[in-house]
Amino acid sequence: MSELMQQYGAWVYVILFLYCALKSGSLPLLAGYAAQAQLLDLSLVLGVTFAGGYLGDEARFLAARRYGIAWVTRYPLFRKPMAISNALIQRYGKAYIFLYRYPKGMRTIGALPVGLGTMSWPAFTLCNAASALVWTLCLVMVGFVFGRQVEQAALAGWGFASVILLVVMVAGIAFAWWRINRFPISNYEDGRNFS
Repeated sequence: MSELMQQYGAWVYVILFLYCALKSGSLPLLAGYAAQAQLLDLSLVLGVTFAGGYLGDEARFLAARRYGIAWVTRYPLFRKPMAISNALIQRYGKAYIFLYRYPKGMRTIGALPVGLGTMSWPAFTLCNAASALVWTLCLVMVGFVFGRQVEQAALAGWGFASVILLVVMVAGIAFAWWRINRFPISNYEDGRNFS
């Protein structure tokens, strides 16, 4: 991180923002560790990480809301899965918004199904802001407080834990999908008719 700071200076914060807008991973942890070593400013790391995490998901939600429905309704194959997905979001949407940031690979697409559903933007943005705040505090402060241990875990190949989280999340979604699928979809369609 010290080499990055010497080479890129303030651009490190821009890179952190873009990284957090696009995905979740170890960079906020490492930025917290760099803040502990006084290579980065802790308040800037917290602010940039939160802004990236929040605004990235807002953009994906709004893109899905603006363009996704027309795209989905164009292809009949997607109608039933989207109706079931909408039912899942209606039932578990707020919990889902708090959880999809953590498993590897889920963050990049996590807000899209919510944008395709019936959750209002004010409800989404409040949950998204709260989720981004918790995510920011968890990652950056764990890096700040336990930086050396995080560095050792990263060097030891800790990505396996993220893969396990992804498997648990996919299993949970599959179970919820199965439960919703046991009932007629028309019971859940509420405002978004994909049939």
